[in-house]
Amino acid sequence: MWKKITLEMDTLSVNKLPLDEEYRLLGARSLVAEYLIRNVQPTCNALGPENRIIFCTTLFAGTPMTTAGRLSVGTKSPLTGGIKESSVGGWAATLMAGQGIKLIEVLGQSDGLYYLYIDPEGQVSLEDASDYQLMGNYAFSAAMRQKYGEKTAVMSIGQAGERQYKAASIQVTEFGEGYPSRAAGRGGVGAVMGSKGLKGIVIAKATETYKPEYADEALFKKACGKINKMIASGASKDPFHNIGTISTIEATSKTGILPVQNFSGRLMADCSGVSAQTFLTNLAKRGGCNKKPCQPGCVVQCSNVYNDEKGDYLTSGFEYETVALFGPNCMITDLDVIARMDHLCDDMGIDTIEMGTGIAVCMEADKLEWGDTAAAYALLEEVRDGTEFGRVLGNGCESAGKHLGCERIPVVKHQALAGYDPRNTKGTGVTYSTSPQGADHTAGLTMGRAFDDAGRAGQAYASNKLQSVLCFADSMMCLFAFSNCIPGVPHLAEMMEGLYGGSWKPADLLGLGIKCLMTEKKFNMLAGMTTADDRLPSFFYEERSRATGSQFDLIDEELDAIFEF
Repeated sequence: MWKKITLEMDTLSVNKLPLDEEYRLLGARSLVAEYLIRNVQPTCNALGPENRIIFCTTLFAGTPMTTAGRLSVGTKSPLTGGIKESSVGGWAATLMAGQGIKLIEVLGQSDGLYYLYIDPEGQVSLEDASDYQLMGNYAFSAAMRQKYGEKTAVMSIGQAGERQYKAASIQVTEFGEGYPSRAAGRGGVGAVMGSKGLKGIVIAKATETYKPEYADEALFKKACGKINKMIASGASKDPFHNIGTISTIEATSKTGILPVQNFSGRLMADCSGVSAQTFLTNLAKRGGCNKKPCQPGCVVQCSNVYNDEKGDYLTSGFEYETVALFGPNCMITDLDVIARMDHLCDDMGIDTIEMGTGIAVCMEADKLEWGDTAAAYALLEEVRDGTEFGRVLGNGCESAGKHLGCERIPVVKHQALAGYDPRNTKGTGVTYSTSPQGADHTAGLTMGRAFDDAGRAGQAYASNKLQSVLCFADSMMCLFAFSNCIPGVPHLAEMMEGLYGGSWKPADLLGLGIKCLMTEKKFNMLAGMTTADDRLPSFFYEERSRATGSQFDLIDEELDAIFEF
């Protein structure tokens, strides 16, 4: 039977108990939604003792399903003021499942600093972390792996989380080298972890791996084999596998979707410095690599290790969002500089999307010049060091923009937009506007679907369907894997039957996604959000994209009706 760990920071007590029955048919994002609506008062102070933070695995955790080792972090967001589920890869969820743990819940607050350790036999203890105070994630994860062995995964916060910046992330170590380069980045989840007095969670590989209880193991394995084969076949042709997510630059740079100069709508004359070809050339010359799995058994393998000119490690898990928002959005075209910025963000534990958009806003407000790499890096060092302005920027793009009097601040629900201009992928703009998670492209990126990205037709419909579908997909696996097995949704229903029993149809999976969405919407409504929060910044409506002439022109009635199922 699956277990949960309850960590009471007020009393510094740790208990391992059977998982509550009401969470049995839930996982990852759907589990986060149900847990928070039951256990967290939506109007609470996100950084106060009454908020909770949970870490949970997917519906298919512990099974042979590829990419089922995703981790979801859930809490009330100090950045958006609403519900937050931040999904991340890495090794932690696989080791949690191997220990038979479905959920870790953290309650209350402590004045001290601690980390949770789960040993190979499944024993749990709370350890003093005062010696690691304000230590970066690279040093902390290395210290934990040295202390407890390499067969250990680490989830931790750096200086940003300890200082409770609203853009703070939780970093998770990758499978293999153990770099803390996988980020539960969005919504300030690291700040909530810091507010609890929790530096990290360290999980050892179980001596005896837990095996889930199957209702019909043969049925599950047959359907799972079909799904895994479908994902592997699709991944072999997928640019994310063959190059990495940086391959997205090639498409967005030609269409006006790539954000340039703080979402100005311009095309960038020359993106070659941050192109996929430059990335691959540098890997070949310097001894880096791509096609790496961030978790065991992943066949998509979109991760990488990126080295400098001397062949020394710079960063890993180097992704499109980071490159787009620190790069063209700030008019920076040096991939090595962006890699160093990525490394610094991972080390201090802060969202690269918030920092990339935030630095661009600083540039627009004339705090530094466009493309000034040294000044941009220095701003990130201020965030790490906790200077007066570093704290302002550490609280996110909107915090920096308002402090500097900038009028063009690309946020929804106080959370920065990801690397897609909503005037030229309008369905994504609908998702940014209406997702309970804030401006989150992973909630429903419509770019490249079978219609004109910059047109109006079908955009609200596409966002509606994708948001619903991706809610259940997010509860099961990595979304990159799901994109390669969409025709196999009936097999996912068979897997649910084989693992959990009962009768499952594709419509039931869609229902799981819709229920998750509506629960998230209810949480936000109870927290005080209204339809006025479901809007893009006015400049996307008023300013035409200079690349295409397009404006975001979906009307309020279309946005308000998107979740009328």
